[in-house]
Amino acid sequence: MTLLNHRTEGASSAPPLLLGPSLGTSYALWDEVAPELSISHRVVRWDLPGHGGSAAGLIEAGATVGDLAGLVLALADSLGIERFAYAGVSLGGAVGLQLAVHHPQRLSSLAVICSSAHFNGSRPWEERAALVRREGLAGLAENADARWFAGDFTVPRLVRDHRDADPEAYAACCDALAAFDLRDRLAEIAVPTLLIAGREDPATPPAHLREIADAVPGATLVELPGASHLAPAQCPEAVLTALRAHVGQGASRGMAVRREVLGDAHVDRAQDRQTPFTARFQDFISRYAWGEIWTDPTLSRRERSMITLTALVAHGHYDELAMHVRAARRNGLTPEEIGAVLLQTAVYCGVPAANSAFATAQRVLAEEDGTS
Repeated sequence: MTLLNHRTEGASSAPPLLLGPSLGTSYALWDEVAPELSISHRVVRWDLPGHGGSAAGLIEAGATVGDLAGLVLALADSLGIERFAYAGVSLGGAVGLQLAVHHPQRLSSLAVICSSAHFNGSRPWEERAALVRREGLAGLAENADARWFAGDFTVPRLVRDHRDADPEAYAACCDALAAFDLRDRLAEIAVPTLLIAGREDPATPPAHLREIADAVPGATLVELPGASHLAPAQCPEAVLTALRAHVGQGASRGMAVRREVLGDAHVDRAQDRQTPFTARFQDFISRYAWGEIWTDPTLSRRERSMITLTALVAHGHYDELAMHVRAARRNGLTPEEIGAVLLQTAVYCGVPAANSAFATAQRVLAEEDGTS
């Protein structure tokens, strides 16, 4: 099967993030954003059929956004990506909404940028499709700047991509937009959802993004002053800031807790040792262990430290035990309380295990007291 043309950046072990383009653009729309996102994610940006490097034959007249979503899933499957964060602009954003409604198990989060759950009815898109099929794209490309950007801003590469797109594939994408309307399904979206609106966007004004935000449970809306329809190109720093906060929520929260419990020095050493091979595991620890388990208020951090010490003794993980003895002190346990926990392990984990644990803890506590 022919796949969508795409570009992959970042470590293959990092959590995946797929980026979708707007009608008439290529994945160059993300040039100012994708490299920064690839520091923490495996970023895959793709071209619409007949745009950039994607084959025009991937889409036919009468296509739907569902067809485009299917192409994106086929691309993800080919790359071995089961579940991914997704962000898309305009038509690319519509693809994200389609995925969130019809394939929710594939998404970990969704960001919809300068897009809509509907595109003002079918007639304007039917007329545009007919125009392009009749006259090509040169005329539309002439006024692309006015549709895409605020003020005198422009990106010549994107305008050129618009002009060079395949007319029939472009028209088929217009057919997809003409038929798209998910307003009655928005309340079903359960993944964390971010909406980004450009205050100066004439194609999908902020009201369209507010409509989605009001309907999707727990959604967040960000409006960017000075941004028009292609916000990642015109306001990349603002879009990057919003996306980083959104796709890195669990990891950033977890990293803060990890530092509070284990200390900056330990976490800094772990980060310094991180490689592309271990990056995904480190992200998993930050998101899951520290961002979800250690932040659960059901148990206090003191209680979690006592449980953790016991589990580490039971499995003989004495290097980790040393680290968590230090963490237990930060979480408020006294040396006497730590000793009481280890004495309890002698009963339930065995005397030899407790003996090794006491030796490890005594060394750590002596180092902390400066008596070693």
